[in-house]
Amino acid sequence: MADFGVFDIIGPVMIGPSSSHTAGAARIGKIARDILGTDFNRVIFYLHGSFAKTYKGHGTDKALVAGILGMGPSDENLRNSLELAKAQGIGYEFIETDLGYHHPNTVKIVFKSLDKKDAYIIGSSIGGGNVLITNINGNNVEFTGDYPTLLIKYYDQKGIISKITATLANNDINIATMKVSREDNIATMVVETDSAIENKVVEEIKGLEDIIYIKGINPIVR
Repeated sequence: MADFGVFDIIGPVMIGPSSSHTAGAARIGKIARDILGTDFNRVIFYLHGSFAKTYKGHGTDKALVAGILGMGPSDENLRNSLELAKAQGIGYEFIETDLGYHHPNTVKIVFKSLDKKDAYIIGSSIGGGNVLITNINGNNVEFTGDYPTLLIKYYDQKGIISKITATLANNDINIATMKVSREDNIATMVVETDSAIENKVVEEIKGLEDIIYIKGINPIVR
């Protein structure tokens, strides 16, 4: 018999009609903001599959905008997110598209600003408010946001992984999962941990030789 948690039975705490189209969408938007930052003035949402077909009726549009504004799925302001974005001077656009071989509830979120390059993530809402992030700025990744997560890009040199894991161990942080992908001499590492990631840990790893980029993301309260 499969193991089920309380969340699987009662569903997520949320505002809106659908855990997949509302709660999951808000979580994807919030993770995008946590990863890509707040320096943006316009966001384009490329909606794939059922997201594209039903986004207005199921509140996916409001949920996605709420997420990029920093709201979680249970925030009561979610229903007013479109108006709040306009009040903050943040433009948004929804485009129905085909993103290829992706889960039906998938969105590509592109952040635009006046003084830096566009940045984007691709994420899917896979049911029950759960999500899967699959791409960040062209780098294939795979993480859920359910665990504290480190995203690290570095020059692929011998010993880098051991230095990163040693830093985590020295800070009493246990690794739940680790995935590493490589393209040419650049590696991308996704580390999910069992405890929250403090800024000092991020700074320690950032100070290691050959680290290009690091971002720590702690889970969103559902």
